[in-house]
Amino acid sequence: MSFQPVLPLGGYGGWRFLNRTLETQQAQFAKSPMVQRDAAYFREKIGQVESAADLVADRRLLRVALGAFGLDDALPNRFFIRKVLEEGTQAPDAFANRLADKRYAALSRAFGFGDSETPLTGTAGFADRILKSHETRQFEVAVGNQDQNMRLALNLRRELSELASGDQSERAKWFTVMGTPPLRQVFEAAFNLPRSFGALDLDRQLGILQERTRRSFGDGSISQFSDPDKIDALARQFILRSEIQAGMMGGAARGSAALQLLQTAAQRGPLLR
Repeated sequence: MSFQPVLPLGGYGGWRFLNRTLETQQAQFAKSPMVQRDAAYFREKIGQVESAADLVADRRLLRVALGAFGLDDALPNRFFIRKVLEEGTQAPDAFANRLADKRYAALSRAFGFGDSETPLTGTAGFADRILKSHETRQFEVAVGNQDQNMRLALNLRRELSELASGDQSERAKWFTVMGTPPLRQVFEAAFNLPRSFGALDLDRQLGILQERTRRSFGDGSISQFSDPDKIDALARQFILRSEIQAGMMGGAARGSAALQLLQTAAQRGPLLR
């Protein structure tokens, strides 16, 4: 039987419970037989992989590699993934750089098949880095099998922190958010943006996201989210907004408590507490 996280509640109550028990549940997940078997196989085989063709030819290795970047659904698309890996990311017109989803470029950079004379698969610490990312993301997948919003909130905490602390320009950071579907989904839901938002011109989308962020947090930058408290505030706003939406769709008052929490937080100032 696969690992099943303990999530006795949905909505914001469930999110608080998950946070209180997160370290214990992650440790239990890491000890599960499936995770242990995948790790052992990856460590044994990855050093022998010298090309993108080698990687895509081994479905089990490829599953771990894609899972480490949140690209599990791309597993059947082997020709597509091979092209992503072989062209690398150094050329502006490389295939991965032309894709809207920035996770493919991150995958390509990590393995280095198209960016260097020798791939990174045989370098010290490579297997550890990929497996750590895989383990973290697969725990999130397990959470998502019970509550997709909680998976997105966990992903937000990890990815936004790394992005915020990077040395990219603010504009580049925002476009990374807009080009990373899980991050984009959280921001759009947290700010209650309509489905038609994605049809707007990219610069218009950027301006709206910056303004909504400034309204909620007093600052329109991504760099501010290097502060864990601000990431937690955004995750909370996302969970509460999603709970309100679920209540509206259910035709019940289940979102009323979430709405009251959001209104109370708004009265306290820009940063939700």
